[in-house]
Amino acid sequence: MGDTRRDNAFAIRRDAARAQESLPLPHHPTSSDDSAYPTFIGSFTKGLPHNSFGEVNPAAYLALRKALTTGRQADFRAIPLGGTARLANPQAAYSYSLEGGDSHHMAMPPAPPLNSAWAAGEMTEVYWRAWTRDIPFLDYGSDPTIAAAAADLTALPDFRGPKAAGTVTPGNLFRGSTADDLVGPVISQFLYQDIPFGAATIRQRYRTTASGDDHLTTVAHWLAVQNGAPPPVAATREPTDRYIANGRDLAEYVHVDFSYQAFQSAALILLGYGSAALDDANPYNAISNQGNFVTFGGPMILDLVARVAIEALKAAWYQKWLVHRRLRPEAYAGLVHQHLSGNRTYPLHSSVLNSAVLPLIAGTYGSYLLPMAYPEGCPLHSAYPAGHATIAGACVTVLKAFFKEEFVIPAAVEASADGMSLIPHPAVLKVGGELNKLAANISFGRDAGGVHWRTDGEEGMNLGEEVAIRLLRDHKRLNSEPFTGFSLRRFNGSTFII
Repeated sequence: MGDTRRDNAFAIRRDAARAQESLPLPHHPTSSDDSAYPTFIGSFTKGLPHNSFGEVNPAAYLALRKALTTGRQADFRAIPLGGTARLANPQAAYSYSLEGGDSHHMAMPPAPPLNSAWAAGEMTEVYWRAWTRDIPFLDYGSDPTIAAAAADLTALPDFRGPKAAGTVTPGNLFRGSTADDLVGPVISQFLYQDIPFGAATIRQRYRTTASGDDHLTTVAHWLAVQNGAPPPVAATREPTDRYIANGRDLAEYVHVDFSYQAFQSAALILLGYGSAALDDANPYNAISNQGNFVTFGGPMILDLVARVAIEALKAAWYQKWLVHRRLRPEAYAGLVHQHLSGNRTYPLHSSVLNSAVLPLIAGTYGSYLLPMAYPEGCPLHSAYPAGHATIAGACVTVLKAFFKEEFVIPAAVEASADGMSLIPHPAVLKVGGELNKLAANISFGRDAGGVHWRTDGEEGMNLGEEVAIRLLRDHKRLNSEPFTGFSLRRFNGSTFII
């Protein structure tokens, strides 16, 4: 019996590894920004030494690129820094996994090139997100600044956010790209509903920062942070916790959350709905004398939500450091500022330079820099894909596999304009749609903070989805119960069975 069990356990691991090995090796295309510019203006360089215009010391960037190419410890130690901030774990790009797909075995499309109208459209959206950060979601339909943002984005030659008949409207402004993102409140019910937490119930009111608390708007502050200096000021906090009511609140949630926090909370909320919310394929729906627990129950679901998050980060870190090295919006804004100030000439598309939002920002701050929600600006790893988004795609995919996507969430709500209370919302909202929306909230909440672009979120979610599918494919092998497979609706709307 022992030998048979040992042999079976080995066969499961062997067959899972062979299934991953049999998949074709992907191509990893890039935008070529990393090689197109001798001064590396299209690459992520934060934390390295820069000149007074914010251009990286070329030798420092070449040292970083050498280390990423060789993977040698001595080369990583030789990377020169411009301040005290340390690069965010580039060696994680080389890590392996024992379940699911290898991080180097999943591909993404290239990011929009620096000089493209597409990148200019994304940057214009990020500028508007910053400018409208304090406007309550509840007021989007009537606020004139929101209407101006929608009109400006509509007029762009290449903006790829949601539109209605070719028009950006207050109803689809800043939202995710799935159909579910346009239904009901901007914020998912899984960021509003109470969280059952053992013997406690957690009310989802969070600390946030004060209205107008923006950073990196002076060249001196911006340049110091690009060089890796600590931020010269701290954030100003609101005295009272609140529900997520505007872009600033959402940006702060994804500033201080732990990696899979929103999705652990969603899992606990979903488990609180009882067995009626479980997916129809759950084998224990048809077993009358046993209950799910270690397999197909709460412990398994919660474990996989946490477990897939680290696999998502490994996949994201490979793309961030070894493939794309896309610059962050705060660095692009530095190019905009130096260009419009006449200090430098950069190959930026005219649509961002002529955006209606830039005179508003310059009139308030005296620069064309991006007002950041975080004093330290972006973290010290490159933009594409967003780590939050890759985790979001992975964790939401696990939850969609275990729960009934058509299950109607009871008593839909949204935050009041001041965030101090929840008010009823009439929309009929379903689990699958609100999980898609949750993934978009967590992904694009980082855009609201100024640290990411739209494609960082969208393609990060798609990458995370693939990470989760490959992990679930391995876990399907591990259980003895009769099981037809995990079924879910992907972000592109197609139905998928594992």
